[in-house]
Amino acid sequence: MVDTPKSAAAETRPKSGKPTLRTLADLTGFAVTTVSRALSNAPQISAETRRRVHEVAAEIGYLPDRAAQRLKTGRTNVISVLLDPHEEILGYGTSLMLGLAKALTDTPYHIIVTPNFMNDSNLDAVRHIVRNSMADGLIFSRTEPFDPRVRFLLENDFPFVCHGRTELSTPHPYVDYDNFSFAYEAAKRLITRGRRKPTIILPPKRMTFSQHLMHGFMTAVREAGVAYEIPEEIHLDSPIDHIRDFISRRAGQPDAPDGFVCGGEVSALATITGMSDHGLALGVEYDIVGKQTSKLLVNIQPKVETIYEDLTDTGEQMGRVLMARIAGTNTADMQVMLKPTINFPAT
Repeated sequence: MVDTPKSAAAETRPKSGKPTLRTLADLTGFAVTTVSRALSNAPQISAETRRRVHEVAAEIGYLPDRAAQRLKTGRTNVISVLLDPHEEILGYGTSLMLGLAKALTDTPYHIIVTPNFMNDSNLDAVRHIVRNSMADGLIFSRTEPFDPRVRFLLENDFPFVCHGRTELSTPHPYVDYDNFSFAYEAAKRLITRGRRKPTIILPPKRMTFSQHLMHGFMTAVREAGVAYEIPEEIHLDSPIDHIRDFISRRAGQPDAPDGFVCGGEVSALATITGMSDHGLALGVEYDIVGKQTSKLLVNIQPKVETIYEDLTDTGEQMGRVLMARIAGTNTADMQVMLKPTINFPAT
């Protein structure tokens, strides 16, 4: 058997116990204070020194003592993320976390994810994180008009950024997608394609973005003076089989909708399945404009026209906003609205 060569750093790793700042100092030849500042990416330390210290730290498996850091700086170097399942939005968690990780590159911060369940604002989880100083900042989504999490965090002056807006009068950090424009442009497109009765599948009414989608959709249909329909029996959080079955039933009834605005790829696929139960062909008897967050829908059903929401960019923007908030930037300057990317083919 051939032995794998070991680096000098690995050879000098302590035989017992975990590596310390002193271990890094001995291996790199820098002072302990220099090593500590390099690990914190202090701008006073040269880029080459920071690179060398991080390289050796990774090689020997050095991890900072979070308890000691917290005592010294008052910070945990942790960002907590309340992550929803978002079954309607394909790739939501993966894309958001990828963007957030990009924003936290070259910072001392790490991400801890706490599952957040639908139909629950998870205020107890927020209280637990804040009162036990478990993180330096918090990220969450699915905001409500008078979201209790936002109120609590503002009252406690705790850094956060939410994916979505509220109707609270106090300015607070958020990153949001322009759902008004999405619904408006989607409905206009259906009307342009000659659809006489568009409909939209909305999120649950308690969500702020449900109002934005409704407003955009209603603006388009009223401008055009066409009939419309908004189902009460289903919403974007409904199980996919419920959406499919409702669409199938409605397709077999008089005066059924022939144009669909779908706020996610799952509802679009459920709509296609429901319509096909009655032999109705996409692009012939009906059309769909859906929100695209992955490549799945356009590859399975290229006849669905889409408007893109870049969730990786959303995560990166949220990370940058939160870092600015932790650094003390004015919250009034930390409100980001991301515009839809329209993918309609030329006509």
